[in-house]
Amino acid sequence: MLQNDILLKHLSTVMDPELGVNIVDLGMVKDITYTNSEVTIDLALTIAECPMRNQIETEIKRKLKLIENIEEVYINVVEMSKEDRSSLMTIARKNARDNAIPTNINTRTRVIAVGSGKGGVGKSTISTNLAVGLENLGFTTGLLDADIWGFSIPRLLGIEGRLEANKDKKIVPYKRGGLEVVSTGLITDDEDTALMWRGLMLSKALEQFLFDVEWGNLDYLVIDLPPGTGDIQMALGRLLPQTELVVVTTPQLSAQKVATRVADMAKRSFIPLLGVVENMSYFESGDGNKYNIFGKGGGDELSEKFGIPLLSKIPISEDSVEESENGTPILLQNNKTPTKEAMQDLVNTIIKVLPPVSDETCTGRLAKVLEELEVEA
Repeated sequence: MLQNDILLKHLSTVMDPELGVNIVDLGMVKDITYTNSEVTIDLALTIAECPMRNQIETEIKRKLKLIENIEEVYINVVEMSKEDRSSLMTIARKNARDNAIPTNINTRTRVIAVGSGKGGVGKSTISTNLAVGLENLGFTTGLLDADIWGFSIPRLLGIEGRLEANKDKKIVPYKRGGLEVVSTGLITDDEDTALMWRGLMLSKALEQFLFDVEWGNLDYLVIDLPPGTGDIQMALGRLLPQTELVVVTTPQLSAQKVATRVADMAKRSFIPLLGVVENMSYFESGDGNKYNIFGKGGGDELSEKFGIPLLSKIPISEDSVEESENGTPILLQNNKTPTKEAMQDLVNTIIKVLPPVSDETCTGRLAKVLEELEVEA
């Protein structure tokens, strides 16, 4: 009679086509029974109607029928529990990290991608002020404008320089104070120039910003994503598996529904969701009254739906908006406003939720030693 370990050995050659990890290591094989010439398998999928179901089942049957005396293979599909899905995602992320092509981003760098379902919700403003706030607190911080078509980071920072290369032909980030900035807006002739790039060119641009930029040893890298769920977002999960996503929405139901797709994309791409920011949450007048001019509840609903923190509710301030559009980030403005206070609270919350990797940890010290050895070599 066949032993289960022989069956498992053959099943371990069946790969999940999306994750690139075998179904045994992913914990998808729950039970195996062998009677006479028949094998019955309980197969757990993330969802019962997984699009890859037929492909996985076909491959299981093909591999097992290569074994002598096995004539029939029956597969009972069950849906994974919440705990099983969490375990699978952990394995998938580890595999992505282990197999990722090394970029110029230090593996100890905290990577925070800021995304939204649609434009006009203040995503780039959140990205800019988050990066500025982290740098203000003494963290070595980079800001990557990955919104290739709709770049706005240079304007929000009030910079008009050009990116240049060093002697090693690596792109040198533009310095705005201590903040390192890279944007396609710093390589075009002017802000009104249209970049007519499509799919593959967008991914290649992102790759160049990750591989060919001399980022140095960053504590944090903030990435301003384009709105939606396109090529850039999907490439990011593959190229920088340590990425975590902040989803920006407004209180409006329509914005929240679109932002839901971004959060869903992140889960499907195994990008951890750091939390939700509800921007333009309300308007606070000079007398302290709050007006929900864009409705309310969008951020709360998105947070509850995905079981992730609502990191902040950022109000609207007329003075802050005007100065921001003229190139002074909210956190660098002199006036005190509810918007500035909420933005600083967001930065402080991010540091608590995602603290920098300390050199004092065993892993941190080891990584630092290895880096120093590489430099000496």
